[in-house]
This record gives sequence, structure tokens and C-alpha cells, in this order.
Amino acid sequence: MIEIRCRFCRKPLGAPFVDLGNQPLANNYLKPGEEDRERTFPLVVRNCPSCLLVQADHSVPSDAIFTADYAYFSSYSTSWVEHARCFAEAMTARFGLSPISKVFEIASNDGYLLQHFRARNIPVLGVEPTAGTAAVAAAKGIPTEVAFFGRATAERLAAAGPRADLMAANNVLAHVPDIGDFIGGFSVLLAPQGVATFEFPHLLNLIERVQFDTIYHEHYSYLSLAAVERILAASNLRVFDIEPLATHGGSLRLFVCHQAASHIVTPAVAATRQAECAAGLDLADGAAYRDFAPKVAAARSSFLEFLATAKANGKTIAAYGAAAKGNTFLNYCGVTSADIDYVADASHAKQGRLLPGSHIPVISPAELTARRPDYVVILPWNLAEEISAQLAPMRAAGTRFAVAIPSMRML
Repeated sequence: MIEIRCRFCRKPLGAPFVDLGNQPLANNYLKPGEEDRERTFPLVVRNCPSCLLVQADHSVPSDAIFTADYAYFSSYSTSWVEHARCFAEAMTARFGLSPISKVFEIASNDGYLLQHFRARNIPVLGVEPTAGTAAVAAAKGIPTEVAFFGRATAERLAAAGPRADLMAANNVLAHVPDIGDFIGGFSVLLAPQGVATFEFPHLLNLIERVQFDTIYHEHYSYLSLAAVERILAASNLRVFDIEPLATHGGSLRLFVCHQAASHIVTPAVAATRQAECAAGLDLADGAAYRDFAPKVAAARSSFLEFLATAKANGKTIAAYGAAAKGNTFLNYCGVTSADIDYVADASHAKQGRLLPGSHIPVISPAELTARRPDYVVILPWNLAEEISAQLAPMRAAGTRFAVAIPSMRML
């Protein structure tokens, strides 16, 4: 039996935290006719008893996931673009950013965030491994390096120009297979008094709210403050402030600096540590981890019961949001186009394609409105309010909306 070791500390991993079976890559949308060529990989998550890093134990290479035709574009979510605008406004004010400052974003996608700094005449640079999204950013006038980030990329960028006053990394820390090398790049590229911000879904919320659909191959890690602080310390970085966020079902925004920087630690850091300890996240074999898999199985059962009842009553069922989290959920539940007729999504890159695994066809929101199904399951539950507002005319016409996490419920 092959011993599986931690991605960060290289110590042996413990028993599975949750096993979601064999699944395709969650953002690998298919063209009709490609179904037979689809590959699946085990999707198992384990906890490291040494450094407490919760992580996927697969070895799917990142360049097989983040390809040139990667289909996620941040700007299709209006609420996320507004979140980015507010971030730019707040960081500019808090840290006195100006036209002589330098802002980097790691995993800058289509320029959704850096465009707001550029509008303030603050020099920016994006680092983005997917050529398709980087091209969209470049068309907006956002200079973008097409590269995976780590120490080597950071050293090249540091040699070419000034180091960063602000580095932003939103929802990317979970996406890197070598998390130690990735964090090491920040210690290289960050100015002596510079600030790095990391946003990521908080493991505490994943467990307490049964957000198992946020588990997919792109997410190599599932992050607690306890684990992230260990990884930062190995690169002489430290957390000096934390903001809890509502995004992605409950996230943390960490403010990070060099160990020797003058930034003062706020009470929010100790408060977050205490909350994790109270929930037992500091115990690798604690009840918080042991009780998770049965709750996941219960969520699947409640959703399948809803589908069976609706179909038995002759109801038509559609979904909204061809998001990666929805694909994890549907494939864990064994759902296909025989159960859900189609899924609507605003992304033109996804329309006309099939969801990975379930092979449910993706249509436009306008087509969804025209077809008027009896039920619409909103798969990206974190955007349920935004999507419900967009589809208000359908509700008025009699369509009912539902979400399935942590259990099936009507909105």
C-alpha cells in the first residue's frame, strides 16, 4: 500500500475525511460528442495529523486542470466584481496606495479586481496561468503574466521591477498543489512593509455548514487559520489581521506581512484561533472531522428524494449555475440529464456544452426563462440571492427555486 504524505510537511496523512468517489474535473465542460473521452479521478480528502492541513490526496497535475480553455471567468458574477471594487477602495484607503505604489494579483483571472486599482491610476500586474482568461484581462489594459506562481516566478518578477506594496490572492491558495512553494513566492515579491491578502473559504464553515460541494480536484487544500499560519511561518510571514467574509459560504481574508514588518496584530487573529479551537479543528481526529461524512451522505439522500418525488409528480426540473461546486454535488449524487433537464448559466463559454460527469446540457438564462420549468435548483448556493433576483419573473410565473446544501429546501 502506497503511503500518502502531506503536501506541505511531508508527514503521513490520516484516514479519509470524506470520500466523494471518482469524479471528472469539475471545470472540464464537454462539447457534445466528447462524453466517451471523459476521464475521472478519485476525490478523497484527508487531514494531516501533523500540520493540520486538510487536503485532497490525488495527484492530478495543475496544468491538466488550468488549461488554455479553462471556463471560469470571474466577471460573470456581478456580486463578485462589486466585492472586488470594495476591496480596491478599502485597501487604497487603508494602506495609502497611490500612483507610485505597485499592486499584484496572483491568479488574476480576467482582470475583475485589478481593473479597479487601474482606474485609480495605481500600477498593477496580474499573474494568471490560464491563457484564455489572461487574454480577456489584457484586452482591458491589465498587464498580465501567463504563468503559475511560486518562488521561481516571484524571483523573475522581483528582478524585473519593484516589489509589491500590495499582493492579493483571492480564492487561489486552495488551488495550488505545492502550497509551500506558492507562499514562498510572496516572501520574495512582497516589499519590506508590503501587505499580502489571502481570501479563502474557511474550513470551519465547510464543516459546520456541510459545504462538501466546494471539494473538487482544483482545490488541493481546505484551509483553516491554524494550518495556514504554519505554512506562512515557514516563509517568515505572519498574519496581522483577519476579516470574516460572507463570500463563498463564509471566508477569511488574512492580512499578511513579513515577520519583521511593523504591522500591529489585531484582536481578530486571536478570536479566529479561539473559534477554531472551540470547534475542535486543532485536533486532527476530533469529532468535527469524524462526523462530516455522515452529514454529506444525508444531504445526498434529501436531494435524491426531492428529485424522485418531483419526477413522480410529472414536474420539470432545471438547474441554474454551471459552477464547479454544482458539478461535485451532482456527480456525488449520481445525477444525469435524465434527472435534471438542463442547467442555465450566464457564461457564453459554457453555453452549448455539457456538464462534466452528469452531461446535463448548458443553456442561456434567456432560454431557461422561455422554457419555464416547474423547479430550478440553484447550484451555486452562495449566489442564491443574486440569482433569485435575476430570475424574479420566473418566480412570478410559478417556477419554484431550491438549494440543496446543507439539505434540500425551497427558497
